Parts: sequence; structure tokens; C-alpha cells
Amino acid sequence: MSKQPVITEQVDVNKKLPCEKSPEQQLAIMEAYTTAFQSTPERFAREVRCLRVLYPALFRRPEAEDLLLGRLDALPIGFGCVTSVGGVGHYCNFAKLHQLRDALPMPEQRERVAALEAFWREHDTRSIYFRQTLTDDTLGKFVDVNFPAIATARLSGMYLDYPQLMALGIDGLRQRVLQQFCMDAENALLRTAFLEVLMLLQQVIDRHIALAQEEAGKAADDARREHMQHLAAELAAIRHHKPETFVQGIQLSWLYSLCSGVVNYGRMDDYLGDLLVADLEAGRLTERQAIDYIRSHYRLIEARKTTVNGRVIVGGKGRRHPHNADVYCRLAIQAVAENQDTEPQFTLRIHQGMDEAIYQQALAVIGSGLTYPILYNDDVNIPAVMNAMGVDEPEAQHYVPFGCGEFVLAGRGVGTPNTCMNLLKILNIALSGGTDFWDGKNKSGGVPLTAPQNITCFSDVMDNYKRLLDYYISICARAQAFSYKVMNEQVGFLFTSLLTADCVQRGKALLDGGARYLGGTNETYGNINAADSLAAIKQVIFDKQLYRYDELIAALQADFVGYESLQRALIAAPKYGNDDDEVDPLAVEMHRYVCDGVRESARRVGLDSYLVVIINNQVNTEWGRATSASADGRHCGVYMSNANNPQSGADKNGPTAMLNSLLKLEARYHAGSVQNIKFSKNLFNTRLPLVRAMMDSWFERGGPQLMVSVVGKGELEAAYQTPEKYPNLIVRVGGFSARFVNLDRDVQREILNRTLND
Repeated sequence: MSKQPVITEQVDVNKKLPCEKSPEQQLAIMEAYTTAFQSTPERFAREVRCLRVLYPALFRRPEAEDLLLGRLDALPIGFGCVTSVGGVGHYCNFAKLHQLRDALPMPEQRERVAALEAFWREHDTRSIYFRQTLTDDTLGKFVDVNFPAIATARLSGMYLDYPQLMALGIDGLRQRVLQQFCMDAENALLRTAFLEVLMLLQQVIDRHIALAQEEAGKAADDARREHMQHLAAELAAIRHHKPETFVQGIQLSWLYSLCSGVVNYGRMDDYLGDLLVADLEAGRLTERQAIDYIRSHYRLIEARKTTVNGRVIVGGKGRRHPHNADVYCRLAIQAVAENQDTEPQFTLRIHQGMDEAIYQQALAVIGSGLTYPILYNDDVNIPAVMNAMGVDEPEAQHYVPFGCGEFVLAGRGVGTPNTCMNLLKILNIALSGGTDFWDGKNKSGGVPLTAPQNITCFSDVMDNYKRLLDYYISICARAQAFSYKVMNEQVGFLFTSLLTADCVQRGKALLDGGARYLGGTNETYGNINAADSLAAIKQVIFDKQLYRYDELIAALQADFVGYESLQRALIAAPKYGNDDDEVDPLAVEMHRYVCDGVRESARRVGLDSYLVVIINNQVNTEWGRATSASADGRHCGVYMSNANNPQSGADKNGPTAMLNSLLKLEARYHAGSVQNIKFSKNLFNTRLPLVRAMMDSWFERGGPQLMVSVVGKGELEAAYQTPEKYPNLIVRVGGFSARFVNLDRDVQREILNRTLND
């Protein structure tokens, strides 16, 4: 079976990021950036010079409804941490560069763009990594789903130490660098670079003071003029000193986030709650004004269109002043309900003993049809993080989900998912003895596999699969560690290093031995389809001996054409998600095998941790398009199950049975998973005590997380058929939310086919 290559990018749902600069101005900035890069060989000084070209030049004017300032353009060439906003390190987004080239009117200008492209083809941070890493048919480029495993280079999921930023302010951070920096000749360059980026942050604040004053000068009404004058004064206050008001805290943390390139924003209730309560008690703010500020803050996050990022965390254990934090939490939930946006990915950490009113408020918002807050269970996740990452409880309390749901320790470490594995594709290759029926290529990596004609029992099947898994886990671990090496050779991630323990104390940049915990994660896809396939093979081929193994292989190669009766038998076999004792133990066995294998590979490649995350976004659908027919009866090219949830529609025994199956995949072995569940509005809102009891039981028995979608019965079907009538219907895809009408049609079908509990 020969297929055309499938290369896909991660979804940028409804992503519209207009640039305030003209194409000619963008070209001039990118040329200046390139000159700064070329003329400064030392990495820290080069990063500073390049950042000075971008900031504050790329900060935009506020929009009419903005109560806060901080809108930033991303050019095709620049500096960043993640692909969802610009790129990684010194990046070039070649597709966007081509769009800019086509928008330029003069041939001479287009030739200048071509010169930039030629240079950055060699010097783009990810391009350097890919050239050195991708050497065969087993490991591909993110997101080339023809491969069983893919690698990327990114610094996704960085959470800064915002409490330290609030406590010290800019001058305090400067004094900390001067007093605590581990000084010697080698790291003097880093010390200087830290001080220079703090000066750059002050210049960014100065730019926003000027913007506020400009807005005040042209304001059409007194209220807008007075507000902008007030905002200019608040910005001036944080130019040197630590924040003393709620607005000052928001502005300092937000502008620092933008300069650093991070796209997840931490436990806002913990680092903004004290300032909020002080303002409320002093009468500087009313609750209504505070909600409006939070709404404006969140709209700035939404404007970045990061899709799978934009996390804001509230609630949970380990907060410094829980009462003050809960005041922010309550007002923030109201702000989310009023905004009705897909970002930020608003996340509530829950636990026994939390404020019951906040939990009830969260459920009411979920019941309205909004997919937020996402619920994370501290009573399970804190012990799980202690076990998986090998840290004590006070450290584990700082866990935060990022992106699609991976865990990292906020302000303390790195946990970016720079590798992904398709467990179903790997199984299919193992079943055939090394050939991927998708494109006919051998992708065994040289691993000795038993040929199909020599398979005599189910243990032979499992041995093949585990040997091939071991190979892919090993190459992924090496690729994860190597991504840090390549990035560290190019950049220091200076803003991020400044607010990550223990970079200043050690006198080291983030990826150069500075971060307290250097970890990584491996996204796994097709987990449950692989378990269902193994269960079907065991029952149909070996236990009941209804068909021969060679017939199974022929059927998979033919996409079941001519083997329809065999396909029906495979579909009829037990499926995960029904609390079934035939298939669930296989899912548990492979869950443990993959999680343990990934975790144990960390020490071999020099990482503090390397853990599985089961947090699929839309890639379960995209990778399904390039995965051959599987032994669970799935046709070639059909989407795979989302995360560790059952294949859409395979759970036949109700929500309790499905959750029972999910509970068997213990959280203590990995760094995050996704549990999606879909209720009708009628059931959720008219029988909430029943739904609440089921959810409470799930959490009490070990459920780590729930992403709850509440939709009107028939609403998704109607939106699929007449999308123009449902422009604002928000759904949970996997690790992110989106407006249903903006998704690819097969992603819509996967969501549509998930079981609706009614």
C-alpha cells in the first residue's frame, strides 16, 4: 500500500495575527535582526543584541477595549520559545516569510527576502537540530506523521517564578544578580547579559508609558483619558519598584512574559491574589472593576492565539495565602464565563477541603457549555508527581499543567515535550515484521523481529512489540536530550533563565546546568487503539483461533478489502472503556511498560526526568491519517482514540464503566493525561447531583483530571451540517479548546463520534 507523504502542522484554529508593521517595515526589522545575529558570535551578547532589535519595536498600540497594555507582533524571523508564537530560539518561519515576500511590491525587496531565507535555512535553531537528528526512516520532523516517532526542538511549557518577580521587581532582580550570581571569568558574560535584558525590560515599560500617554491624548471621552493617564502612572511605578497594586502586578508579569516568549502564565491567583485583595480592602478597586481588568488581561492572552497553550492556573494546594488567592479565583471564573473565549486555558486545581463555593461556581460555568475550567485533582496529582519526578511534596505542590496538559514544576524546571510516539503505528510495524503498510517502508530500525510466518503464539506478538517499543523509546530519549544541547549552543533564553531556579545562584543559563530540574516529556498517541488491537489479536487469532495470523497480516495490508468477516470479528472483540477484564489488563500492562521504559531512559541521556504524557491534541486525528489499518478493526487513515480515552463510540456500558477503565491507568507513572467526557446539557444541568456524585467518585478513586464538555443534544450534529449557524460553539478537542466550526472535518467527526452521556 503506497501513500503520498503526509506532513501536517499543529492546528492554528482561527489564528489571525495581524501585524501593525507594514511588510516593508517588517523586512527592515528582520534584516536588522539578522545583522545583529551575524555580527555577534558570543551567544549571550548576540541574544541581547537581537532582542534589542525586536523590543520595544514590535509592541503594538492598544485596541479600543483594552484596559491593560501589551500586544506584541511576531515576525517571520525573530526570537522565541515555542512554535505557536513565532518559533524557537533564533527562528525563521519559512511559510510566513514566503507570505511576506509575496506581499512586497518591489523585485528588489523580494530578493532581500530570498537572501534572508538562504541565511536562515542554515542558522534557524530548529533547522540546525533537524539536520543533525533526522537521519533515517524511524524518526521524523515534527509533525511529519509518516514516521512512527517525531522530534522537535522547543521550550514549551516554561512557567516563570512570578512570585519572585512580584516580590522583587526589576531593581530587586538586578540586585539579586549582582549579589548572588556565582561569579567567575566564564560566566561574567551571562551576568552582563542578565543585567542588560533587565534594562531592556525597562525600555519596554517606557514604550508602554508613552503608548498610554498617546492614548490619553487622543481619547474621545474623559473616562478613557483618565484611565490611560492612570495606566501610565501604574507603569511608571514598576519601572524600578515591585508592584504595589493589582494593575501593576498584571502589567509587570504580562510584559515580562511577552519579552521572555513564554506562553503559559502560572498560578495567577497565587501571585496576584494578595495585590487584588489589598486593592479591594483599600477601596482602590471594586469587584466589578477587578473582573473587568481580569477580562482584559485574558483577552490579551486570547489575542496571541497559541491554541494549545495559554494556561492560567488557579486553586490547589501550596499557595502562599489561600484566602487571598481564592478571591482572585472566584472573580477569574466569572471573567472566563463572561469572555466566552478559547484562551486562556483556564485550569482549576481541586482538592478535598477546598472552598466548596468555588467548585460549585466552576461546575455552573461548565454547565453553560464552556469547556473551562479544566479540573485537576491535587489529591492524586501531587503524589503522582512525587513518584514520577522523584521530588518531595513541597516541590510537587508546584506542579502545573501546560500546553495540552503536560506537568512541569513552575519556576523550577523544564519539561518540554520534544518527542512524540505513535504506539499504534509501532505496533503495526511490529506485527508485520518491520514494514509500515502505510508506505511500504521498513521502519524496524534494525531491531530483530520475528517474521509473521514464524509467529506461533500471543507472547511472540508481545515480544515483537516490546522490542520495537524499546528501540523507539531509546531514540526518542536521545533526541530529547540532544534538543537541549543544540538549543543551549545557540541561545541562553535569558529572560526565562532569570526567573527559573537555580540559574542565578549557579551562574548558568537555563539549559546549561542552570535549571533545578532538566526534564522532558514524550507525547504518546494511539495508546488505546494499540491495546484494543492486542486484545482483538489475542481473542480472535489465538484464544478462539477464528482466523490465522497470516490472514490478519494480509487483511491489515489490504485495509480489510476481501477480509470483511475478519474485520467484523476484530471489531466485536472487547474494547477498552467498558470496564472489561479482557482488554483493560492489556492496556494497563502496556501503559506501565511504556511509562517505565521512558522514565528509566532519562538517566541514560543525562536528564533529571523523562516521562510519558498522554494528552493528545488533534494529532490523534492527523497521525491516524498516516496509520495503516489496525487489528482493532479500524480502517487505514481513520483517526485514533484521543489520549487514554476509548476510541470514539467504543464505550458502550455508560460513563461509570468508562471511568472505571480510565482509573486503571495509574497517574503515578507519567507526567499528565487527558480525560475527556461529554454530557448533554439536559443531563448535566437537570441532574447535576447525579453528575456531581459520579465526578466526585472519579476523583476520590484516583482520577487525576477531567475535561468536561456540555453540549445540547444534536448541537454538534447540527454544527457539522450547518456550521454558519454555530460560529461560537466551543468544544474540547483534546489538550485544547476550539470553536467547532474552525476544526478540520475529520477532527469534527472524531469529536462528534465521542459518546454523549444523556
